[in-house]
Amino acid sequence: MQTPLIDRRDFLRAAGVSFAAAMAPRAWADTLASDAVFATAFVKRDGSFGAAVLSEAGQILHTIGLPDRGHDVTFDPVSKRSVVFARQPGTFAVVFDHTGRDQPLTIASIAGRHFFGHGVFSVDGALLYATENDFDNAAGVVGIYDARAKFNRVGEFPTYGTGPHELLLLGDGRTLAIANGGIETHPDFGRAELNIATMKPSYVLVDRITGDLIEKHELPPALHQLSIRHMDRDQAGTVWFGCQYRGPGGDRPALVGRAARGKALELLDMPRDVLSGFRNYIGSVAANPAAGTVAVTSPEGNSLAVIDAASGRVMATKALVEVCGLAPDGSGFMATTGAGAIVGGTGAARSEPDYVWDNHMLRIAPAA
Repeated sequence: MQTPLIDRRDFLRAAGVSFAAAMAPRAWADTLASDAVFATAFVKRDGSFGAAVLSEAGQILHTIGLPDRGHDVTFDPVSKRSVVFARQPGTFAVVFDHTGRDQPLTIASIAGRHFFGHGVFSVDGALLYATENDFDNAAGVVGIYDARAKFNRVGEFPTYGTGPHELLLLGDGRTLAIANGGIETHPDFGRAELNIATMKPSYVLVDRITGDLIEKHELPPALHQLSIRHMDRDQAGTVWFGCQYRGPGGDRPALVGRAARGKALELLDMPRDVLSGFRNYIGSVAANPAAGTVAVTSPEGNSLAVIDAASGRVMATKALVEVCGLAPDGSGFMATTGAGAIVGGTGAARSEPDYVWDNHMLRIAPAA
């Protein structure tokens, strides 16, 4: 059966041309002069796709045209390059340089694979790791790309689960934490979820050098429809994760948890009104190490919650329509919404009504 994916040559042409056309010298100067910048994907009201670089004031410094919907962005502080990944089941990722030295580069997934929207660089910037779907075998893999050789794909290893989503590089620089959502999909069926009755989400630790499984943690059988999706690491090295529930709509399972090496997964017991407000869907997770807090968002429930990382106590909640994108900002968090709002850590807000901001946002430290 023919897989309905956009032709890879079209991706290469569209991403490269639109990116170069969007860059202006003044935009680069503004970017480099900023204390920090934030990168996020978007859909415009006219139906076009892209990624934007925002200042700390929420101003759009420049935009990057994409041939289809993007998802998350990762950054390499060594080379000062970022990668924006296509949303599942997309087959492209675009590499761009915030200093403006290099032309953009499009990575195309190999036959039989597609991206899941997330990736991470090795500490030395030499390798890029991306979660991918071996869709004919319903198996998750991590694709490995040589960042010093035009991002040629040099290998892969299993995620030891189905439907991998976000992955993090832990503090030792060698261990990857991977959230296996447990949901089987195939591009012949779009984004249809094919195994809800039998799904098995898991949180795994994998050695990025050998590809060996270090630890695997599954949720209790009664929570097998609680898909583990997004993660971040706090100041103590604890991994926080957010889930999306595929069981009965009237259920209210815990949706936020934390993981520590060598220990079982811990799900947070949140106040009933806060948990109900998420509507069984956590869209993003972000830690603010300087403040000792973690925040989660729910675009389904129009809700943002801030958690004390040490105690697990919910400190504050905020109602924002279609909020999802999230990144640390000062002592708080910057958030973006599907309604075009950009809300900073101080509470200051801007609106870009032509932009539907996508699920995730990345804070990038100054290039200098």
